[in-house]
Amino acid sequence: MRGVFDLDKLKKELIELEQKSIDQSLWNDQQNAQKILRQKADLSEKINCFHRLQNQLNDNRSYFELAESENDHNWLNDIKKNLLELKIFVDDFEIESLFSNQNDINNCFIDINAGAGGTDSCDFALMLLRMYERFANLKKFKTEIIDILDGEEAGIRSATLKISGKYAYGWLKNESGVHRLVRISPFNANGKRQTSFASIWISPEINDEIIIDVQEKDLRIDTYRASGAGGQHVNKTDSAVRITHLPTKIVVQCQSDRSQIKNRLEAMKLLKSKLYGLELEKKKSEIQVSESSKTDNSWGHQIRSYVMHPYQLVKDLRTNYETGNIQAVLDGKIEDFIKSYLSFSKKI
Repeated sequence: MRGVFDLDKLKKELIELEQKSIDQSLWNDQQNAQKILRQKADLSEKINCFHRLQNQLNDNRSYFELAESENDHNWLNDIKKNLLELKIFVDDFEIESLFSNQNDINNCFIDINAGAGGTDSCDFALMLLRMYERFANLKKFKTEIIDILDGEEAGIRSATLKISGKYAYGWLKNESGVHRLVRISPFNANGKRQTSFASIWISPEINDEIIIDVQEKDLRIDTYRASGAGGQHVNKTDSAVRITHLPTKIVVQCQSDRSQIKNRLEAMKLLKSKLYGLELEKKKSEIQVSESSKTDNSWGHQIRSYVMHPYQLVKDLRTNYETGNIQAVLDGKIEDFIKSYLSFSKKI
């Protein structure tokens, strides 16, 4: 983790935060106090995690030397297994050490929309939904489909997926953009190659201490009967909620629960997330989330290509990182793409 995790720097930052936290005047500003305490807790956990991983590595090194001297193959195999598991934690910790924005630790919402490409784009949107669900499962994050709209023949026209877990937004924030799929279309009777597009938009769930003023008079709230893929995706009830923020024309929907009250609360969280993103853009803050930055869901604007024919390749067009194991990517193994972009963005 050389060059990624600067322990001395983090310790210095922690001391500064501890000094601020004992200042009697801190609590005159409740919002700033909560922010400082959250940063302090996050830094403390990172430093403690670093020491835990370092101690585990040293312990395994000592065990290895002892097992090797006694030529104990069973013990050596156990140590190898421990080191492989430890590597997974270290790799994740290395990536999380690159997260620097205040909302990186938060849960997030993923908006998925089918673009140009007809039925194939709807099918591709469903493939991406499954990809992010599987990624979340690999990270042991919780997933919940907030809203989903089926395609006319197959797949989905759109969906909003909530991912809950520590650093969910940090892991996924750079997935925003247009994704392109090239394959032999299963929906084309002539077996022709088809190019289709889908857009991904990531926004953080906003913590309660961040105040987003939403006036009731600025909202239009509609209820309707839920519809969607059914089964694990959605409960078909009469409690779905759609909220339109009239000043910005932002529309959010939630149909994930049988309770209209719960759906309304979740929709309001999603609305505040989008409004917060717009405010950050206006202030040119660290996180550049804005509806104005969305690009056309078609040629010339994609960030990643998934090619299944005439060869197999997934390539990030921002970093040129690529892999031929497209099935693994669609099964949620996108950590290498995330890590390559985080490293790339640190250089520019």
